[in-house]
Amino acid sequence: MSNLPKIAWIGLGIMGSPMAENLIKAGYSVTGYTLEADKLERLTQAGGTAATNIAEAVADADVIITMVPASPHVEAIAYGPDGILDNAKTGALLIDMSSITPQTSIDLAKAAATKNIRVIDAPVSGGEAGAIEAVLSIMVGGEQADFDAAKPILEALGKTIILCGPHGSGQTVKAANQLIVAVNIQACAEAVVFLEKSGVDLNAALDVLGGGLAGSTVLARKKDNFLRRDFKPGFRIDLHHKDMGIVTDAARNVGAALPVGTVVATLVASLRAQGDGGLDHSALLRGVERLSGHPTQG
Repeated sequence: MSNLPKIAWIGLGIMGSPMAENLIKAGYSVTGYTLEADKLERLTQAGGTAATNIAEAVADADVIITMVPASPHVEAIAYGPDGILDNAKTGALLIDMSSITPQTSIDLAKAAATKNIRVIDAPVSGGEAGAIEAVLSIMVGGEQADFDAAKPILEALGKTIILCGPHGSGQTVKAANQLIVAVNIQACAEAVVFLEKSGVDLNAALDVLGGGLAGSTVLARKKDNFLRRDFKPGFRIDLHHKDMGIVTDAARNVGAALPVGTVVATLVASLRAQGDGGLDHSALLRGVERLSGHPTQG
């Protein structure tokens, strides 16, 4: 019998499935629940256990990890008679790895405390590739003791794991991350169209740019997407649209100006309105192509 804590995992999407599998590889017992039957089958094939509902998934769990798309989804799985808080055992640790508003995380921690359930917010950056490779950056908000308890688990999922402050701080840092990523992808997309219209060898150009000050994790990770016009979703435009709403709203609340970020948020929204919401966020390239009178590819 393993002495490792029993884990319940709620939400087995593009990110959640490989992350849960990495915990199984690390020796943890993982019981999962999600709405998609094929994702539950994938979990069982990896050595996990499929639950038929949230209450069943969390009943015996020492640690509950959630990875769902947005604040309404977190609230739907956390609250109510069928939710996490009413069915988790006393003293359980809830690690919410979704990307949601800071206030949602703060409210969840307060509600959980009345049930003697500990909470940390621990959103991630690194995309699908980072989830598969277990090299995610994990930004955490919550109490030091709860962070310390969660860290061995998080170390099976990521490489950069930092407590950023009290509840909600992880989500605030994630919002800043999404701002930087969106602006970076937009700049890369504009450069790609500029280079192609100028007749430059795009592959060679991106190689040399990647080796200089213009290099970034975004450029390294998304280079092939740009070259191949491969916009299979690793992180969907729909989700980045949600995140840009979070950061622009949070920035307004604290009085921080986002002159470039606001423009990019509008470009993301425009791409979504044109039917590209289900594509990877590297599909911002399609928006630049349209503005440049350049037929979209991929």
